[in-house]
Amino acid sequence: MTSPSTTTAAAAPTTSRRRWSAFRQNRLAVLSLLLLAAIVGTCLLASSFSVAAYNRHDLQAARMPPSWSQPLGTDLLGRPMWARCMLGGLISLGVGLAAAAISVVIGTAWGATAALAGGRVDAAMMRLVDIFYGLPYILLVILITMAFGPALTRYFSTTAANVIILFLAIGSVSWLTMARVIRGQVLSLKAQPFVEAARAAGASGPGILWRHMMPNLIGPILVYATLTVPQAILQESFLSFLGIGIQPPLPSWGNLAAQGLAAINNVKSFWWLIVFPCALLSTTLLSLNFIGDGLRDAFDPRSQSRLTPKHVRIRPCSSVG
Repeated sequence: MTSPSTTTAAAAPTTSRRRWSAFRQNRLAVLSLLLLAAIVGTCLLASSFSVAAYNRHDLQAARMPPSWSQPLGTDLLGRPMWARCMLGGLISLGVGLAAAAISVVIGTAWGATAALAGGRVDAAMMRLVDIFYGLPYILLVILITMAFGPALTRYFSTTAANVIILFLAIGSVSWLTMARVIRGQVLSLKAQPFVEAARAAGASGPGILWRHMMPNLIGPILVYATLTVPQAILQESFLSFLGIGIQPPLPSWGNLAAQGLAAINNVKSFWWLIVFPCALLSTTLLSLNFIGDGLRDAFDPRSQSRLTPKHVRIRPCSSVG
């Protein structure tokens, strides 16, 4: 007779292979994954060179169009755009990943606690989420920046403090949707027989959440985290565009786009200053969104594309007699 542990160990790889197979069937998601890996890999490989060159001025080479010596051209101060785009990509991706991690941690903890507590505690916690939803996003970011900015500048440089404040601000206001998603998932899992059995066996609320519910929440958490990263990157770019986020001379895709837009005029257009940052930003955002769609289809048990192979055609049965 096969033991339950052996059955579970055998079923886990099968589930992982099935999910990976479903993800690979989504060619757009696989292509997006390869494209995103190429962008991230290029930014990482060029990091040592971009850090040394991103703020190197050469006024005689200012506004130079793309050439063999400067593949992406130079900006208004003669700084190489390839170095600024590569370093700006690392900063934008880092802020997006950090903000998404903060959002996932806070949202998961808040939503799971509200669902497990239930009653008035659940109602009070979710009404607080509704209140945060009603407040302007930029107002919350400005308040967080004013509250934590002076304290962080005591221990970090101004540049490092701006980066830390930015991903703290974005992560602290991006967890609201995550809290609602996790609350709904936990409420659904609370009615499942395995949770009732664990509760009857004397398991505590945190033990049930961590040992029995969390394996079922990994899919929604992973999918939401993948979709939160482009949202955080877009928010960082928007805030940097407004002058609230990453401050010059430190580059990000958002403030590079803002500087490029200011250089566009009717007399002479320096198109490379805005085309390359916006192209990298839009490609990364689209890739992350397509990867999130592929993961959602792979982890969704109701997805027919994962359960039915593409070469199998389901035909209606003909009537007899």
